Amino acid sequence: MKAKLTPFLKIFIPFSILLFVIQFSIVNYLLEIEFYYSTIAVYAFHVTATFLIYLFLAFVQKSFSDKTGFAFMACSLLKMLAAVLFLLPMMLNDVPNPFQDMIAFFIPYFLFLIFETIYAVKLININ
Repeated sequence: MKAKLTPFLKIFIPFSILLFVIQFSIVNYLLEIEFYYSTIAVYAFHVTATFLIYLFLAFVQKSFSDKTGFAFMACSLLKMLAAVLFLLPMMLNDVPNPFQDMIAFFIPYFLFLIFETIYAVKLININ
């Protein structure tokens, strides 16, 4: 599994840092909008979820290689549920502009999902 983790991390860490710096700069210097969740909290969620999903997929691919696609679908569903739970306090607290907060969360959500999908396909194609 270590052999699969190193190439992933070589791309994942710069990808995450680059996205964070871009969003942090836009939010804090161009828009100057106060969001319910800080950019750090949003990226902590995305980086942690993506890393854990990849670790789980690498484990499944090593142990049950024919089930990796199903594991990815299950992890994606769980990540969607976790995103709803993460955003639930914001939705319940009557935030003035929840659409802006949702956009600030879901743009990186979909970018990380694309990243996960690319690496899940790579794991599936190892066979």
